[in-house]
Formats: sequence, structure tokens, C-alpha cells
Amino acid sequence: MAVGDVVGVRRETVALPMPSLLLVAGFAAAVVAQGGYYLPGRVLSGLLVGVAVVLARPRPTLLAALGGALALWAVLRGLLEGEVLAALPTVAAAGVFVGAVLVAAQADREQRELLATVVAGVGALVGLTGWVAVVFRIPSWTTVAEGLLRAASTLTYPNAAAAVMAAGVVVSLVLRPSLLTSVMSFVLCTGIGATMSRAGVIALAAGLLVLCVFEGFKKTIAAAAPPLLGAVVAVGALLPTMRLADEPEVLLAVAGLVVGALVALGLPRLGRFVVPVAVLLAAGGAMAAFAFADRLASRVSFSSPDRSGATGAALELVAKAPLFGAGPGNGSFFFARVNDGARVMRYVHNEYLQVLVELGAVGLLLALGVVAAVLIAMWRGRGTSLWAGALAAVVVLLVHSGFDFLWHLPVVLIVAGLCAGLGFPPTRGGVNEGTAA
Repeated sequence: MAVGDVVGVRRETVALPMPSLLLVAGFAAAVVAQGGYYLPGRVLSGLLVGVAVVLARPRPTLLAALGGALALWAVLRGLLEGEVLAALPTVAAAGVFVGAVLVAAQADREQRELLATVVAGVGALVGLTGWVAVVFRIPSWTTVAEGLLRAASTLTYPNAAAAVMAAGVVVSLVLRPSLLTSVMSFVLCTGIGATMSRAGVIALAAGLLVLCVFEGFKKTIAAAAPPLLGAVVAVGALLPTMRLADEPEVLLAVAGLVVGALVALGLPRLGRFVVPVAVLLAAGGAMAAFAFADRLASRVSFSSPDRSGATGAALELVAKAPLFGAGPGNGSFFFARVNDGARVMRYVHNEYLQVLVELGAVGLLLALGVVAAVLIAMWRGRGTSLWAGALAAVVVLLVHSGFDFLWHLPVVLIVAGLCAGLGFPPTRGGVNEGTAA
């Protein structure tokens, strides 16, 4: 099927069942509550997903068994370390993700298209609020790093915001083409640029590669090029405002956003002129990046001394307890930086390594088992454009998880579970065949 050729009906005729509505409510709650990282947001989003699971009453599955085994292993390791409460975040993470998968998997085709629109739409709101925060210097929605003002939106963490938006981009590209989906795709791409997240860009590229494989290279590029090039214009106009030492250029940023939107919406209508115009836009974006290269040096380099130091410290902890790990919550990483003294980081910015440190090889194998069960079930549901978008979104989040601590934020877990469920085999009589995998 072609990109954008999703089978569906008019949205006003589609009604989401209560479990799906609660799942959407959990997603929205986590977005508003700083990604659900802190206790109130984590409890609220987790409770909403939990009630959704109770109402949906999914049948027992291998995925649920593996998620439960991971949670039980975390509890056991907590008991052995004398800090069982430290296992609760892992238990909640496994429950939220698996619960979101099983609830979303029960939706029918039309409901899945609507849920996919919610993922893209909420992600676009995250991107827009992040852009506004940078332009108008809203402290609570931005993060300062190496002198740059990075969009964080209500999630207050730029990399998590980028992960949610990157997943939203690949989903939006397979929705039925319309003015709404075009605008959402553009805002999502612009939002990723405003976060200045290197991992977000890498993960988005991985997701687009998945779409190229399953939807075709030409069709994927045709769908992705307009919003990406429009975002180049918008982000290029935003660059002068991103350096904290400079005065914000509000009018330039607003003009860039408007022109970028016109590019994203008008480029597909240029016919034979689309290629030269696209080349000019790409060249202009490259020139803007070069002009601000000195100000963006920390974001265009793969160097990250803190993460490298934390990774080295994490590997030392793994060497001490490779099989069973140091125990949940015991993954603090101490290291020294040249001319900067001793440093400590709570997260290693690689969720796979974080699990290996805290829960050992046993915990990592269980976590990878959960991932494998999801991918196997999704493979059985292949065949539609929405499936390709859902798979691409899951790949986006799996790739990005190798660069940041995303599994500690319920908003990312809900998005991952929701997108995974959208790619499961279609339901028959209210029972989802793919959940048995």
C-alpha cells in the first residue's frame, strides 16, 4: 500500500470504547504532568491505564507473562537488596507498557486510525508548545544546555519530547492525506528541530528507513519531504533565538514558522518544480546551519563527555554483578571529567545498559523478551500502511532508548504501547489474534 493509503471512514462516525478513551486520557495526563516522571503524574497515568486494562479484560498472553516476569524479577532483586520499594518504577513501567499494548490491540481498524491521529495530534501540540517556549523564553518549558535554549514543552525533557514527536511523525505520514495531517507532520518535524535532540533525529531517520522498506522509497520520500523541508525553514528561522546569550528574534521565528508551513503545504503542488525548490530549501538550511555552526557546535557533534563517563562507570558495575545486577535503583554512576572534577549521574542514558546494570543479564533478557514478543505479534499483523507506521514508531522508540532514559517516563511507555498495539493483527469478535504471540 502507498503511504497515506490507510483504510478508514469519516472520523465523526468512529467512537472509541471506554478502555481506549482511558488510554488516551493516560497519555494526555502524562504529557501535562512532565511526562509522568514524578510521583503524581506517574500514579495518575498508571491508574488510568490500569483501569483501561481492567475494563478491556484482555486474555493472558506471552507478552503479559514476560512483562509480569520482568516485574517479578525486579521485586525479587529489590527484596534481596533490602529495598523492595526501589522495584516499583520497573513494575509500573512494565505494567503501563504491556497494558497500553493490550488495550490498543483491541481497537478495530477505524478506531486504530483515530488513535493514530491522537498520537500525532498530541505530539504536534507538544511540538508547538516547545516552539512557543523557545521563542518567548518560557523557563519551565525549555532546558538550557551548553548555552542553547532547547524546547522541552510540558514534558520538561527535550529528548523525551523529541522521542514522542518522532514517533508521531512516522505515524502521521501514513494517515489519510489531509490539511490536518500535513500540518501535524510539519509541526512535529519543527518541534524535533526545536529540541536540538541528536538522538531524536537519529531515531526519526530509523523510522523513515522502516517506512522506506515497507511502503516504498519514492512514496515515503514524497510524503516525508514536504514537512521535513518546511521544518528546515522554520528551524532555520528559530536558530538566532536559541542561543541564550542572544536577544530573541520573535518576528523572524514567527515568519519562519509561517513560511515553513506554506512550504510543507505547497510543495506537493509544485509538480515538476518540486525538485529544484526542494534542493534550494535544503541548501538554504545547510547555509543557515553553517552560519550558526559555532553556536550549535555541541549539538552537531556526537561527542558527549558526560554520557561517555557514565557509560564507563556503568560497565564497571556490570562487571561486578553481570548476572543479577546491582539491584533496582542502585544504578548511580560516578566518574571524573578532565578539569571538571568528579561527576555523578543517575541514568546512563541507555535504557538497555541501565537494565543490565540494575537487573543484570536476567533482567535484560526478560526486557528483550518483551520487545521480541511485541515485534513478533506486530509482524503477524503486517499488510497495511497504518501497520507500517506503527512499526516505524516502535523502531523509533527502540532506537532512541539506546541514547536516553525514556523508559522512566510513562508518556513514552504509553506511546510505545499504543503504537505497538496499533500494529497487532486485526480483531475478530473482540479478541485479538496477535496478542497470543
